[in-house]
Amino acid sequence: MNAAAGVSAMRFASTRGQAPQAALSDALLAGLAPDGGLYVPEVLPRLDARDFEPGGDLAATAARLLAPFAAGDPLAAELPAIVREAFTFEAPLKALAGANASVLELFHGPTAAFKDFGARFLARAMARLVPAGARPVTILVATSGDTGSAVASAFHRQPGIEVVILYPDGRVSPRQAHQLGCLGDNVRAFRVAGSFDDCQRMVKAAFADRALRAVRPLASANSISLGRLLPQMAYYAHAALGRWRATGEPLDLIVPTGNLGNAFAAILAREVGLPIGEVVLATNANRVLPDWFASGRYEGRASLATLANAMDVGDPSNAERLKWLLDQRPAARAGISADSVDDDAIRARIRAGEARYGEIFCPHTACAVEVLERRRRAGDDRHFAIVATAHPAKFETVVEPLVGHPVPVPPALAAMLDRPAVAEPLAAEDAALRGVLLG
Repeated sequence: MNAAAGVSAMRFASTRGQAPQAALSDALLAGLAPDGGLYVPEVLPRLDARDFEPGGDLAATAARLLAPFAAGDPLAAELPAIVREAFTFEAPLKALAGANASVLELFHGPTAAFKDFGARFLARAMARLVPAGARPVTILVATSGDTGSAVASAFHRQPGIEVVILYPDGRVSPRQAHQLGCLGDNVRAFRVAGSFDDCQRMVKAAFADRALRAVRPLASANSISLGRLLPQMAYYAHAALGRWRATGEPLDLIVPTGNLGNAFAAILAREVGLPIGEVVLATNANRVLPDWFASGRYEGRASLATLANAMDVGDPSNAERLKWLLDQRPAARAGISADSVDDDAIRARIRAGEARYGEIFCPHTACAVEVLERRRRAGDDRHFAIVATAHPAKFETVVEPLVGHPVPVPPALAAMLDRPAVAEPLAAEDAALRGVLLG
């Protein structure tokens, strides 16, 4: 992988190196590479903070940032319109009271989670890639809580698209479960009798089943999809540019992470030249990432159920992308660290959030706040941006007893909760999902 000032036509390779390179459009439609690997840029473009116009909004930043990745692809000319249609809400970077820190709020979209950005971008891109009258494409998604509702909302009633969502029964919050099953029409939700890892395994098996895919075209909207990964770079780039213009300093980040897609987007934005400093991965009790960095050995494992349920991942898919990057750029490792937070610490941070910071945190964001406080106790007084990945109202059964009062529900979330919801039961077996897709 060689840095380049620009590329005439971007191609994407598999992390496993056994599949033909693909154009962006083909990679978006395929989801996984044919060899089971994840698509990554053949060449990382090189950008500079001065390449971005001061005063531009998030959509403008996204269009400039993503242009090299779409170079030579039919989507290139459509990119400004795609991001304008997708990013109709901002990702504000706000000061965190009394902490020499800030909060990057990523929960202002229609389903109140960061995944709205990537899901809406992918939906607008695929609307241009699936021709009218073609066989419907099925978006197949495993979710640990927030991905599914973002994808369902983004693709709801989109012609030529069907959505099948798998989630672990009883391991998402009640409001997350309601969002997953409340849309209907071209969206079906299945509550799987197992863990998120089971859901993810079933989805990967379906993608690897060539006979199935010959009958039912499949595409991914999980964080394995380039259409999710690439646009998530944009809000990190936009926040970092704002910090750099104001102070001349890079933005250090603490990112709650489970399947590692969102955090990898921050790392990738740094590697293409945006003013981002250290990226700290804040996990829950599923500590495969901290253990990997501590030992140098990656060992996936069964996931544990925690209060921060959307991060209950024992074998993150995007670890494969991070391994690829670190193999190519070993120096990047020095700017990445990871820490694990248990449920007791999550409760403590939520309970103290209003008094300490004037903020109510969701359980995932609370993991990042705890990691910040550990840094402070260790003498690290640098400015960090805490990434707030979801609105606390999505987790009322956890948050409200700890803060002692109701959490106001954003209007878009309230509208979804007012709809009736239905989810179908499904065994945690590859054959069960195959039956659904062929039925």
